[in-house]
Amino acid sequence: MASGDTLFKFIPQSNEPPAANFATADTRNTTSPHPLLDFAIGEIAIFSGVMPRNYAGGGVTIYLHYGMSSAVADDIKLETDFERIGDQQQDIDSDGFTGSPQNTGDITVPGTSGLVDIVTTAHANGAEMDSIAAGEGFRLQVKRVAVTGDDASGDLELRFVEGKET
Repeated sequence: MASGDTLFKFIPQSNEPPAANFATADTRNTTSPHPLLDFAIGEIAIFSGVMPRNYAGGGVTIYLHYGMSSAVADDIKLETDFERIGDQQQDIDSDGFTGSPQNTGDITVPGTSGLVDIVTTAHANGAEMDSIAAGEGFRLQVKRVAVTGDDASGDLELRFVEGKET
């Protein structure tokens, strides 16, 4: 696989919410609804996948496509974290996220409610990705976290998640 090729894509309906502090399903546009996940600060979404067999072992950049339910000012921050579920790597009776989440930094939201912005987190291969190898199962956790300054009001609305090899 060439650097920059898409490895995986997730949509809101792919979310496997945790028992608490989970992002909630929602839609936007009553004529032709767009499924979304609404995130308040501290809320989480979890997505499961299998790393493609043509994954070359590089880092992964996560592209997070989001809008805001009401905010047109201030900042948001998202973080992503991996959990390896490879061959005898993870007891699925417990969580095994790496503990080294990567974040977007403080990002100013678009000036229009509902306008989609794309932000990224970058994970180096190895520990930042829980050493996931080609052909192994994994989970990706997405969390909205507090920013350094003013948090944008209202829910963050996640529309798509894409992982690309970098």
